[in-house]
Amino acid sequence: MVPAQTASPLLRLDDLSKSFGQVVVADGLDLAVGTGETLGIVGPNGAGKTSLFAMISGDLAPDSGRVVLEGVDVTAMAPHRRARAGLGRTYQIPRPFEGMTVFENVLVAATEAAGLRGRAAADAAMEVLERAGLLPVANTRGGALTLLQRKRLEVARGLAAAPKVLLLDEVAGGLTEPEVVELVALVRAVNASGVAIVWIEHVVHALTATVDRLACLAGGRLVADGEPSAVLADPTVRELYLGHAVTVEGDVA
Repeated sequence: MVPAQTASPLLRLDDLSKSFGQVVVADGLDLAVGTGETLGIVGPNGAGKTSLFAMISGDLAPDSGRVVLEGVDVTAMAPHRRARAGLGRTYQIPRPFEGMTVFENVLVAATEAAGLRGRAAADAAMEVLERAGLLPVANTRGGALTLLQRKRLEVARGLAAAPKVLLLDEVAGGLTEPEVVELVALVRAVNASGVAIVWIEHVVHALTATVDRLACLAGGRLVADGEPSAVLADPTVRELYLGHAVTVEGDVA
């Protein structure tokens, strides 16, 4: 399948490569994400998905290639500077500051990632808590949250950076079906506010209910990129990723 082309991309990866010895996690990757677009990424374990996010966010340096945000090469830019430039990220395993309240967790992100101070930071944190459905637990310590609340807090901390692009790393993993429905609604609302979404996920029906495009990574290479149902029907995707007929039962309304 020919990779989808995005005019005037907000985020662009040019010939991105990275390996750890004989293990290749990115092999000449080219990928583009447009303003306000939603892109889902699937692939087998070890395909290079989380490493890809780490290279986009600045947590991992590529061996070669470029990460370009709004036409600016940010490949050598530190993670905190990328956050200020508009890149927000969540992590697969939520790790809130357990001794801080939910509000304080989000306030840290508004202060450190978005660069806000004082009343502006507090107001931004409260707005994000409302968007993420966390106002009722704003004064609850991070260590006392349920898994769904921790996932929502991960998204909230990413949003507190005022991102133009938000990277979601398996935020639906481990949730019950009703909780997945709630999370999909949150992601849709974030995207509706103008934030572009790039979402790595193994809960395929959460992606198909949300994203405009779907890409499949395998062996550090992009093997499919396009309309979600077409990607899931691609023989290479079935063989390399799923290994069997794709099912999207439980689609989120």
